[in-house]
Amino acid sequence: MRIAMLGAGFIGRFYADALQGYRSKDKVVSIYARREESATKFAADYNCAHWTTVMEEAIAHPDVDVVCIALPNDIHEMAVMLCCKHKKAVMTTKPLGRNGEEAKRMLIAVEEAGIFNGYLEDLVYTPKFIKAHQSVKEGAVGRILWAKSRETHPGPHSEWFWNIEQAGGGCILDLGCHCVEISRSYIGKDIKPIEVMCWADTQVKPIDAEDHAIGLVKYENGAIGQFEVSWTFRGGLDLRDEVMGTEGTIWINSFLRTGFEMFTTGKGGDYISEKSESNSGWLFPVGDELNELGYNHMFMDMFNSMEKGEAPKETFYDGYIVNCILDAA
Repeated sequence: MRIAMLGAGFIGRFYADALQGYRSKDKVVSIYARREESATKFAADYNCAHWTTVMEEAIAHPDVDVVCIALPNDIHEMAVMLCCKHKKAVMTTKPLGRNGEEAKRMLIAVEEAGIFNGYLEDLVYTPKFIKAHQSVKEGAVGRILWAKSRETHPGPHSEWFWNIEQAGGGCILDLGCHCVEISRSYIGKDIKPIEVMCWADTQVKPIDAEDHAIGLVKYENGAIGQFEVSWTFRGGLDLRDEVMGTEGTIWINSFLRTGFEMFTTGKGGDYISEKSESNSGWLFPVGDELNELGYNHMFMDMFNSMEKGEAPKETFYDGYIVNCILDAA
Protein backbone atom coordinates (compact mmCIF):
# COMPACT_ATOMS: atom_id res chain seq x y z
CA MET A 1 0.00 0.00 0.00
CA ARG A 2 1.08 3.57 -0.71
CA ILE A 3 0.18 5.78 2.22
CA ALA A 4 -0.32 9.49 2.80
CA MET A 5 0.47 10.24 6.45
CA LEU A 6 -1.34 13.25 7.87
CA GLY A 7 0.65 14.35 10.89
CA ALA A 8 4.39 14.17 11.55
CA GLY A 9 4.27 14.06 15.35
CA PHE A 10 4.53 11.30 17.95
CA ILE A 11 1.71 9.07 16.70
CA GLY A 12 2.50 9.66 13.03
CA ARG A 13 6.04 8.45 13.62
CA PHE A 14 4.82 5.43 15.58
CA TYR A 15 2.56 4.56 12.66
CA ALA A 16 5.34 5.05 10.11
CA ASP A 17 7.69 2.81 12.10
CA ALA A 18 5.07 0.07 12.08
CA LEU A 19 4.06 0.56 8.45
CA GLN A 20 7.56 0.47 7.03
CA GLY A 21 9.20 -1.83 9.55
CA TYR A 22 7.39 -5.13 9.02
CA ARG A 23 5.39 -5.22 5.78
CA SER A 24 8.18 -3.99 3.54
CA LYS A 25 5.90 -3.58 0.53
CA ASP A 26 4.01 -0.76 2.30
CA LYS A 27 5.41 2.76 2.01
CA VAL A 28 4.59 6.26 3.21
CA VAL A 29 4.81 8.21 -0.04
CA SER A 30 3.37 11.56 1.08
CA ILE A 31 3.57 13.42 4.38
CA TYR A 32 1.45 16.38 5.46
CA ALA A 33 2.40 18.47 8.48
CA ARG A 34 1.28 21.92 9.54
CA ARG A 35 4.89 23.11 9.94
CA GLU A 36 7.38 22.85 7.09
CA GLU A 37 10.25 21.81 9.35
CA SER A 38 8.20 18.88 10.68
CA ALA A 39 7.21 17.77 7.18
CA THR A 40 10.75 17.91 5.80
CA LYS A 41 12.25 16.10 8.80
CA PHE A 42 9.66 13.32 8.56
CA ALA A 43 10.28 13.02 4.80
CA ALA A 44 14.02 12.71 5.39
CA ASP A 45 13.70 10.24 8.27
CA TYR A 46 11.30 7.93 6.41
CA ASN A 47 12.60 8.41 2.85
CA CYS A 48 9.29 9.92 1.82
CA ALA A 49 9.27 11.37 -1.70
CA HIS A 50 6.55 14.00 -1.24
CA TRP A 51 5.95 16.45 1.58
CA THR A 52 3.52 19.33 1.91
CA THR A 53 1.93 21.75 4.36
CA VAL A 54 -1.34 21.62 2.39
CA MET A 55 -3.48 18.70 3.57
CA GLU A 56 -5.46 18.27 0.36
CA GLU A 57 -2.25 17.94 -1.68
CA ALA A 58 -1.17 14.91 0.35
CA ILE A 59 -4.60 13.27 0.14
CA ALA A 60 -5.09 13.92 -3.60
CA HIS A 61 -1.57 12.86 -4.57
CA PRO A 62 -1.91 10.37 -7.47
CA ASP A 63 0.47 7.85 -5.89
CA VAL A 64 -1.62 7.57 -2.68
CA ASP A 65 -3.81 4.49 -2.10
CA VAL A 66 -4.83 5.13 1.51
CA VAL A 67 -4.72 8.06 3.92
CA CYS A 68 -3.65 7.62 7.55
CA ILE A 69 -4.85 10.38 9.88
CA ALA A 70 -2.51 11.07 12.81
CA LEU A 71 -3.70 14.58 13.65
CA PRO A 72 -5.19 16.40 16.66
CA ASN A 73 -8.82 15.52 17.28
CA ASP A 74 -10.27 18.78 15.96
CA ILE A 75 -8.85 18.18 12.46
CA HIS A 76 -10.12 14.60 11.97
CA GLU A 77 -13.39 15.65 10.37
CA MET A 78 -11.76 17.99 7.86
CA ALA A 79 -9.33 15.28 6.83
CA VAL A 80 -12.06 12.64 6.49
CA MET A 81 -14.20 14.93 4.33
CA LEU A 82 -11.25 15.53 1.99
CA CYS A 83 -10.72 11.77 1.72
CA CYS A 84 -14.38 11.42 0.77
CA LYS A 85 -14.02 14.21 -1.81
CA HIS A 86 -11.09 12.45 -3.47
CA LYS A 87 -12.45 8.91 -2.94
CA LYS A 88 -9.40 7.81 -0.96
CA ALA A 89 -9.47 4.97 1.56
CA VAL A 90 -9.00 6.34 5.06
CA MET A 91 -7.79 5.16 8.46
CA THR A 92 -7.84 7.42 11.48
CA THR A 93 -6.30 7.40 14.91
CA LYS A 94 -8.53 7.31 17.96
CA PRO A 95 -10.88 8.85 18.96
CA LEU A 96 -12.85 9.12 15.74
CA GLY A 97 -14.41 12.43 16.77
CA ARG A 98 -14.54 14.84 19.67
CA ASN A 99 -18.11 13.71 20.29
CA GLY A 100 -20.76 11.40 18.89
CA GLU A 101 -22.28 14.04 16.62
CA GLU A 102 -18.95 14.71 14.94
CA ALA A 103 -18.23 10.98 14.65
CA LYS A 104 -21.64 10.34 13.07
CA ARG A 105 -21.02 12.95 10.37
CA MET A 106 -17.76 11.21 9.47
CA LEU A 107 -19.39 7.78 9.48
CA ILE A 108 -22.20 8.92 7.18
CA ALA A 109 -19.71 10.66 4.88
CA VAL A 110 -17.50 7.59 4.31
CA GLU A 111 -20.52 5.35 3.83
CA GLU A 112 -22.04 7.71 1.26
CA ALA A 113 -18.66 8.06 -0.49
CA GLY A 114 -18.29 4.27 -0.55
CA ILE A 115 -14.69 4.35 0.65
CA PHE A 116 -12.79 1.95 2.90
CA ASN A 117 -12.68 3.20 6.48
CA GLY A 118 -10.62 1.88 9.37
CA TYR A 119 -10.59 2.93 13.02
CA LEU A 120 -7.05 2.60 14.41
CA GLU A 121 -7.82 1.23 17.88
CA ASP A 122 -4.48 -0.45 18.39
CA LEU A 123 -5.18 -1.95 21.81
CA VAL A 124 -7.65 -4.49 20.42
CA TYR A 125 -4.82 -5.78 18.22
CA THR A 126 -2.18 -6.47 20.89
CA PRO A 127 -0.89 -10.07 20.99
CA LYS A 128 -2.25 -10.57 24.51
CA PHE A 129 -5.67 -9.15 23.62
CA ILE A 130 -5.91 -11.28 20.46
CA LYS A 131 -5.17 -14.44 22.45
CA ALA A 132 -7.52 -13.50 25.30
CA HIS A 133 -10.32 -12.52 22.93
CA GLN A 134 -10.00 -15.80 21.06
CA SER A 135 -10.34 -17.65 24.38
CA VAL A 136 -13.48 -15.65 25.14
CA LYS A 137 -14.96 -16.45 21.71
CA GLU A 138 -14.23 -20.15 22.26
CA GLY A 139 -16.14 -20.07 25.55
CA ALA A 140 -13.14 -20.66 27.82
CA VAL A 141 -14.43 -18.22 30.46
CA GLY A 142 -18.15 -18.74 29.84
CA ARG A 143 -20.62 -15.88 29.63
CA ILE A 144 -18.90 -12.54 30.23
CA LEU A 145 -20.20 -10.81 33.34
CA TRP A 146 -17.66 -8.01 33.77
CA ALA A 147 -14.81 -6.61 31.67
CA LYS A 148 -12.53 -3.91 33.04
CA SER A 149 -9.83 -2.00 31.20
CA ARG A 150 -7.40 0.48 32.75
CA GLU A 151 -5.11 2.99 31.07
CA THR A 152 -3.23 5.49 33.20
CA HIS A 153 -0.05 7.52 32.76
CA PRO A 154 1.44 10.91 33.81
CA GLY A 155 -0.13 12.85 30.92
CA PRO A 156 -0.13 13.35 27.14
CA HIS A 157 2.91 14.00 24.98
CA SER A 158 1.60 17.04 23.04
CA GLU A 159 0.34 20.44 24.18
CA TRP A 160 -2.89 20.29 22.18
CA PHE A 161 -4.28 17.62 24.51
CA TRP A 162 -4.60 20.30 27.21
CA ASN A 163 -6.82 22.47 24.99
CA ILE A 164 -10.39 21.26 25.51
CA GLU A 165 -11.56 22.79 22.22
CA GLN A 166 -8.89 20.96 20.21
CA ALA A 167 -9.03 17.72 22.15
CA GLY A 168 -12.78 17.62 22.81
CA GLY A 169 -12.29 16.42 26.37
CA GLY A 170 -9.79 15.11 28.88
CA CYS A 171 -8.59 11.68 29.87
CA ILE A 172 -12.03 10.11 29.35
CA LEU A 173 -11.87 10.80 25.62
CA ASP A 174 -8.12 10.29 25.26
CA LEU A 175 -7.80 7.05 27.23
CA GLY A 176 -11.39 5.93 27.76
CA CYS A 177 -11.82 5.39 24.03
CA HIS A 178 -9.29 2.54 24.30
CA CYS A 179 -10.82 1.06 27.42
CA VAL A 180 -14.43 1.19 26.23
CA GLU A 181 -13.63 -0.60 22.98
CA ILE A 182 -11.57 -3.24 24.79
CA SER A 183 -14.36 -4.10 27.25
CA ARG A 184 -17.01 -3.82 24.50
CA SER A 185 -15.05 -6.33 22.42
CA TYR A 186 -14.86 -8.82 25.27
CA ILE A 187 -18.57 -8.48 26.07
CA GLY A 188 -19.62 -8.57 22.41
CA LYS A 189 -19.82 -5.74 19.90
CA ASP A 190 -23.27 -6.94 18.85
CA ILE A 191 -24.61 -6.30 22.38
CA LYS A 192 -26.10 -2.86 22.91
CA PRO A 193 -24.80 -0.57 25.68
CA ILE A 194 -27.84 0.82 27.51
CA GLU A 195 -26.60 2.77 30.53
CA VAL A 196 -23.47 4.69 31.53
CA MET A 197 -22.41 6.17 34.86
CA CYS A 198 -19.14 7.91 35.63
CA TRP A 199 -17.15 9.79 38.26
CA ALA A 200 -14.64 12.31 36.94
CA ASP A 201 -12.62 15.16 38.40
CA THR A 202 -9.65 17.44 37.76
CA GLN A 203 -7.32 16.43 40.57
CA VAL A 204 -3.82 17.53 39.54
CA LYS A 205 -3.43 19.11 36.08
CA PRO A 206 -4.14 22.85 35.55
CA ILE A 207 -6.71 22.17 32.81
CA ASP A 208 -10.41 22.65 32.16
CA ALA A 209 -11.07 18.97 31.42
CA GLU A 210 -10.93 15.98 33.76
CA ASP A 211 -7.62 14.25 34.48
CA HIS A 212 -9.00 11.19 36.31
CA ALA A 213 -12.17 9.15 35.85
CA ILE A 214 -13.84 5.81 36.58
CA GLY A 215 -16.89 4.70 34.61
CA LEU A 216 -19.33 1.81 34.28
CA VAL A 217 -21.17 0.78 31.11
CA LYS A 218 -24.15 -1.57 31.38
CA TYR A 219 -25.01 -3.74 28.38
CA GLU A 220 -28.42 -5.10 27.51
CA ASN A 221 -27.42 -8.66 28.45
CA GLY A 222 -26.52 -7.51 31.97
CA ALA A 223 -22.75 -7.46 31.48
CA ILE A 224 -20.77 -4.55 32.91
CA GLY A 225 -17.88 -2.80 31.21
CA GLN A 226 -15.61 -0.72 33.44
CA PHE A 227 -12.97 1.86 32.55
CA GLU A 228 -10.32 3.44 34.78
CA VAL A 229 -8.38 6.31 33.20
CA SER A 230 -5.99 8.93 34.50
CA TRP A 231 -3.44 11.53 33.44
CA THR A 232 -2.21 11.69 37.06
CA PHE A 233 -0.70 8.20 37.48
CA ARG A 234 3.02 8.21 38.28
CA GLY A 235 5.36 5.47 37.15
CA GLY A 236 4.82 5.14 33.40
CA LEU A 237 2.11 3.69 31.20
CA ASP A 238 -0.20 1.22 32.95
CA LEU A 239 -2.34 -0.91 30.63
CA ARG A 240 -4.35 -3.67 32.29
CA ASP A 241 -7.47 -5.69 31.49
CA GLU A 242 -9.57 -8.02 33.65
CA VAL A 243 -12.36 -10.23 32.35
CA MET A 244 -14.69 -12.25 34.55
CA GLY A 245 -17.02 -14.91 33.17
CA THR A 246 -19.18 -17.70 34.52
CA GLU A 247 -16.43 -20.26 33.75
CA GLY A 248 -13.19 -18.35 34.21
CA THR A 249 -11.14 -15.20 34.60
CA ILE A 250 -8.52 -13.38 32.51
CA TRP A 251 -5.92 -10.92 33.83
CA ILE A 252 -3.69 -9.04 31.38
CA ASN A 253 -0.84 -6.63 32.10
CA SER A 254 0.14 -5.27 28.71
CA PHE A 255 2.88 -2.77 29.37
CA LEU A 256 4.12 -1.88 32.86
CA ARG A 257 5.09 -5.43 33.83
CA THR A 258 6.22 -7.44 30.82
CA GLY A 259 8.81 -9.70 32.46
CA PHE A 260 11.64 -7.39 31.34
CA GLU A 261 13.28 -5.48 34.21
CA MET A 262 16.51 -3.51 34.06
CA PHE A 263 18.55 -1.36 36.45
CA THR A 264 20.76 1.41 35.09
CA THR A 265 22.50 4.53 36.35
CA GLY A 266 21.24 6.25 33.20
CA LYS A 267 24.51 6.17 31.30
CA GLY A 268 24.03 5.53 27.60
CA GLY A 269 20.23 5.33 27.76
CA ASP A 270 17.47 7.67 26.64
CA TYR A 271 14.14 6.37 25.31
CA ILE A 272 12.88 3.39 27.32
CA SER A 273 9.21 3.07 26.36
CA GLU A 274 6.16 5.24 25.85
CA LYS A 275 5.35 7.47 28.87
CA SER A 276 8.36 6.25 30.90
CA GLU A 277 9.20 8.90 33.50
CA SER A 278 12.87 8.06 34.00
CA ASN A 279 15.85 6.57 32.21
CA SER A 280 17.66 5.50 35.39
CA GLY A 281 17.03 3.21 38.33
CA TRP A 282 14.85 0.13 37.97
CA LEU A 283 13.13 0.29 34.59
CA PHE A 284 10.57 -1.86 32.79
CA PRO A 285 11.40 -1.74 29.07
CA VAL A 286 9.16 -3.20 26.38
CA GLY A 287 10.88 -5.62 24.05
CA ASP A 288 8.98 -4.82 20.84
CA GLU A 289 6.87 -1.78 21.60
CA LEU A 290 5.18 -1.54 18.20
CA ASN A 291 4.08 -5.15 18.44
CA GLU A 292 3.10 -5.06 22.12
CA LEU A 293 0.87 -2.03 21.46
CA GLY A 294 -0.84 -3.77 18.54
CA TYR A 295 0.32 -1.59 15.64
CA ASN A 296 1.64 -4.43 13.49
CA HIS A 297 -1.47 -6.59 13.72
CA MET A 298 -3.66 -3.50 13.29
CA PHE A 299 -2.15 -2.39 10.00
CA MET A 300 -1.95 -5.98 8.76
CA ASP A 301 -5.71 -6.30 9.34
CA MET A 302 -6.40 -2.94 7.66
CA PHE A 303 -4.39 -3.66 4.52
CA ASN A 304 -5.37 -7.32 4.20
CA SER A 305 -9.01 -6.25 4.48
CA MET A 306 -8.50 -3.58 1.81
CA GLU A 307 -6.93 -6.09 -0.53
CA LYS A 308 -9.83 -8.51 0.00
CA GLY A 309 -12.48 -5.81 -0.34
CA GLU A 310 -13.72 -6.47 3.20
CA ALA A 311 -14.34 -4.30 6.25
CA PRO A 312 -11.58 -4.46 8.89
CA LYS A 313 -12.20 -5.52 12.48
CA GLU A 314 -12.43 -1.87 13.53
CA THR A 315 -14.34 0.61 11.36
CA PHE A 316 -15.69 4.13 11.76
CA TYR A 317 -18.88 2.57 13.11
CA ASP A 318 -16.93 1.27 16.11
CA GLY A 319 -15.40 4.69 16.62
CA TYR A 320 -18.89 6.24 16.52
CA ILE A 321 -20.24 3.82 19.16
CA VAL A 322 -17.26 4.55 21.41
CA ASN A 323 -17.81 8.31 21.05
CA CYS A 324 -21.48 7.93 22.00
CA ILE A 325 -20.64 5.90 25.11
CA LEU A 326 -18.08 8.49 26.18
CA ASP A 327 -20.58 11.30 25.57
CA ALA A 328 -22.93 9.57 27.99
CA ALA A 329 -20.16 9.36 30.59
